Amino acid sequence: MVDVCWYFQVHQPKRLAKYSVFDIGKKSDYWDHKKNREVMEKVARKCYMPTNTLMHDLIKQGKMKASYSITGTAIEQFEEYAPHVLHSFQELADTGQVEFLGETEFHSLSYLFSKKEFREQVNKHDKLIKKHFGQKPKVFRNTELIFNNELGKYVEEMGYKGMIAEGADHILDWKSPNFVYKSVGCDKMKLLLKNYKLSDDIAFRFSDKGWKDHPLSCEKFASWCDLAEGDSINLFMDYETFGEHQWADTGIFNFLRGLPDALAQKGIGFKLPHEVLDAEAKGTVDYHNFVSWADIERDTSAWMGNKIQDSALAHLYKMEEAVKKSKDKSLLGDWKRLTTSDHFYYMCTKWFNDGDVHKYFNPYDSPYEGYIAFMNVLHDMKLRLEKKENSSLLRKMPLVKSSTN
Repeated sequence: MVDVCWYFQVHQPKRLAKYSVFDIGKKSDYWDHKKNREVMEKVARKCYMPTNTLMHDLIKQGKMKASYSITGTAIEQFEEYAPHVLHSFQELADTGQVEFLGETEFHSLSYLFSKKEFREQVNKHDKLIKKHFGQKPKVFRNTELIFNNELGKYVEEMGYKGMIAEGADHILDWKSPNFVYKSVGCDKMKLLLKNYKLSDDIAFRFSDKGWKDHPLSCEKFASWCDLAEGDSINLFMDYETFGEHQWADTGIFNFLRGLPDALAQKGIGFKLPHEVLDAEAKGTVDYHNFVSWADIERDTSAWMGNKIQDSALAHLYKMEEAVKKSKDKSLLGDWKRLTTSDHFYYMCTKWFNDGDVHKYFNPYDSPYEGYIAFMNVLHDMKLRLEKKENSSLLRKMPLVKSSTN
C-alpha cells in the first residue's frame, strides 16, 4: 500500500528597501525592516501558528508525520520578529515525528555559480538545523527543487542519504513519481520525486471555483491517492499554502484536519522522507538539464536567463572572493543575503502564462525597479570594499618620522 510523504518549504526572504542611486555611499542598511516585519507577522498569524498548532495536534493523535525545509533567512526573521513561531517548530521537532531537511542557508542559486559558496551555505544550514531542532539532515532539498545529475552526485559526495526533486513529465515520461529512484551517476543516494499533480491540487487549485473538481473534499483526495501505486505519494509544497495562499475561509484547515482520517480509511498512512528512502530504487532517471518546480517550464528561467537577471547574478558572484577576503562580517552577511533567489525572481520578465504569479510575489512595481535597487546596493558594497582595502593598505604603510633641520 502506498503512503503519503509530506514535505513543506518554509521560506521568507530578507527584502531589500527601495535603495536609490542617491543612497549610494551614504546608507549601508539595505533592508526593508518594516516590510519584513509586517510580512512575517502576517504570515505567522495566518499560516505558521495555526498550521503548526494543527499539525502538532494531529501528530500527538498519531495521525501525522511531516518534513520541513526551513531556510536560514526564515529562521533569522523568526528570531528577530516572531520567536513564538520558532518555538512552535521546535515543539514539532520534539514530537519525533517531524524531519528537517538540508538546503542552502540563504535559499540561493549558489550551486549554479559557486560550488564553494554552495558548500559553505549547506554546511552552515545543517548547523542551524542541529542548533534549533536537534537534527542532522539526512535528506537534501535544493532551492526551488533545482536539480540535475551533476548536482545529485555532488550532494551524494557530501554524505546525504537522499534528495528531493520535481517529478517533471519530460523527465519521467511513462514512469510514476511515486517510486524511489536514483539519478544518473549516483551510486548510493536516492531520489524522492514530487507528485506535482496531486500536490498542486492542494497548493494551487484548492480554492479555484472554476476547477472541475472543486470543491476538493478529504474523501475525494483520499480516493485519488488510493488509486496510486508505488512507494509514496510525495506531496511537496510551500507551507504558506495553509492560510496564506489558500485563506482560512476556503476550508483549507478543515481539509488538513480531516485528511489523515480519510486516508486511514483507505489504509494509507504517512512516512518521513528518510523512511521512504529505505525502499529499493525502482530504476534510474536522467536529469541531464536543470529542472525546478517553478512555472510551467520547470526550469531555471524564473531566476536567470534575461539580461537584467544575468547581469545582477554576474556582478554579485564576481564580488565573492573580495568580500570573503575582506573578513568584514557585515559585508559578508549582506552579500550572502543578496544570494537569495527571490531577488532574481523579482527581476523575471515573463509575462505569459506565469505572469500573474510573478507579479503577485513582486514587491516592486516592475522587474526593472528590482534590478536597479539591487545594482545600487552592489555599487554601495563595492565602495565599502574599496574603503576597506584602502584602510588596510594605510595600516600596512610604514610610519614616516618627522625630522627638523
